[in-house]
Amino acid sequence: MQACVAVRVAPVVARPAAARRGRLQVCAATHKIAVLPGDGIGPEITAACLQVLTEAGRAEGEEFVYTEAPIGGAAIDATGDPYPASTEEICKASDSVLLACIGGYKWDSLPNSQRPEKGLLRLRASLNAFANLRPAVVLPQLADASSLKREVVEGVDILIVRELVGGIYFGEPRGIEVRNGERVGFNTDIYSESEVERIARVAFEAAMKRGKRLCSVEKSNVLEVSQLWKDVVIRLAGEYPEVELSHMYIDNAAMQMIRNPREFDTIVTGNIFGDILSDEASMLTGSLGMLPSASISEPGKPGIYEPVHGSAPDIAGQDKANPLAMVLSAAMMCRYGLNLPKVADRLEAAVTAALDAGYRTGDIMQPGCTLVGCRQMGEVLLNTVTEAAAAKA
Repeated sequence: MQACVAVRVAPVVARPAAARRGRLQVCAATHKIAVLPGDGIGPEITAACLQVLTEAGRAEGEEFVYTEAPIGGAAIDATGDPYPASTEEICKASDSVLLACIGGYKWDSLPNSQRPEKGLLRLRASLNAFANLRPAVVLPQLADASSLKREVVEGVDILIVRELVGGIYFGEPRGIEVRNGERVGFNTDIYSESEVERIARVAFEAAMKRGKRLCSVEKSNVLEVSQLWKDVVIRLAGEYPEVELSHMYIDNAAMQMIRNPREFDTIVTGNIFGDILSDEASMLTGSLGMLPSASISEPGKPGIYEPVHGSAPDIAGQDKANPLAMVLSAAMMCRYGLNLPKVADRLEAAVTAALDAGYRTGDIMQPGCTLVGCRQMGEVLLNTVTEAAAAKA
């Protein structure tokens, strides 16, 4: 909707008009963002991200209205539920969901059904966020930070499209029971044609905007569910003649991602294989702290945008966290969820400029660079966005 509103670096709450008096007035579009700081370093990286996102939006005439809600361990402590009904209501009423991270040692002893991670799974299911987009881009400034040689990883730009609400993580029946006097655990890996088709379509569309190469990863030599997956992907490929489609078994794909990661452009795969491959791909870049992700739903419904890394409870509250993946997740939110490519460009340009200037948090620190904490990195990004907006004006 269009409205004349005020712009400021907002706290993570919905802001009444009275709180904005005396601020710079501009005509802007207003976007409702559900903010889930979560656990561990989540609140720190969220605070750094929101001030940069707000300023990047202001520069393009857009306002973000933030409503904070608990999830994961924080929600367990507050309500006894890792995904309270109130949080679900806020998320469903938003234009997008910006999530930091969940979990930590504090809740590790809880029963599986009550752990923080269940809140994340329920969030994804409640929004039907079926398509997870996980880019793994090796920035030239950080190529030497990778665990692999520069000549192997330089120029890597992979997008993994992972099905997120089906497969073995959600399939029924599942459980642990006693058979023949011993405990047996079992899970069901299941996909329908329609589930495969919708995730494959997202992947084909993404490939069309990239290098027009799509690799479908499965295990059709031993799994019937993967044979169905492969059949559906091949059928759908007829609608995208410009896309070069290839197929690879998961074990070979995991090997080739280390051997020659530049071989890949866009990958589409199921839930469990995507979980494994996207974490493997993350290490090509040198740090989980640099990787964003997007989990998108049907058109018109809110998606979930979150950094790939965990809650890092060992450094929580010490101003050591890397907020760059959170900022890049906000950029993905603007680009894929809110159709604000110019705001996304400003966020991504700020990250590039900070790295070019030699600023590094501890996880990506290199000789000759300047070590900064989470707050200072946020300030560097904010100043970059502000200066760029002033120069353009």
